[in-house]
Parts: sequence; C-alpha cells; structure tokens
Amino acid sequence: MAETNGEPTEAAGGRRIAVLGEMLELGDEAVEAHREIGRFAAEAGVDLVLAVGGDLAKQLALAAGAAGVPEVGIVRDNKTAAAYLESILRPDDVVLVKASRGGQLWQIAQALTGQPVTGL
Repeated sequence: MAETNGEPTEAAGGRRIAVLGEMLELGDEAVEAHREIGRFAAEAGVDLVLAVGGDLAKQLALAAGAAGVPEVGIVRDNKTAAAYLESILRPDDVVLVKASRGGQLWQIAQALTGQPVTGL
C-alpha cells in the first residue's frame, strides 16, 4: 500500500491486501500490539488481512475481523500464504507484506513476483 503524506492511497480499482506476520521482539506487549495492528488495518480500509504465523498472528486476525476488515485469513507459513494469494489475487490488487525479519515474509513477495525464494 503506497502512502502520500502519511495517508494510504486508494487501490486503483483493486483490493487493499495486508499480509502481516508476527512481530517477534515485543515481549509482554506482544498480544496487545498484534491486536492493535489488526484494528489499524480496519481503520486504514484494508479489504483483506492475511495473518501469517501462530498465536500472535491469530490475535491480529481476530482483532482485524472484529474491527471490520471484510475478509480475514490466517495461515501458519509463508509457502501456504503465497499459494493462497496466488489463487485469489486480481490484477489491480495492492499487497503490503510486513512482519519481523524473523518471519521471512519477503519469501511471499518473492514468490508472488516470480523471484527465487531465499532464506536467511
């Protein structure tokens, strides 16, 4: 999702899709921080949140759905996320991929853009 002056831009006829992984360095604040990101996705007008990971990703997804994101999904790993996205993406969709480095979500972006998928 592109930004102009701190405001998200509109997807040109497509959906706004946020692929969000776990933030692994948050300690005691982790659960609430993931919920906050889910709520923020709704406020930002995201059409689909795909959470990637375990329990923290589940908290993010639940909060996103409760806050009004129309479509929410959760998957355990990057390979499943990439396969799911490849099956549902439309030409004008805008996809944001974000997580801690440890989540290696760049692998999803690489898969979607036809690049070789790399690890650490």
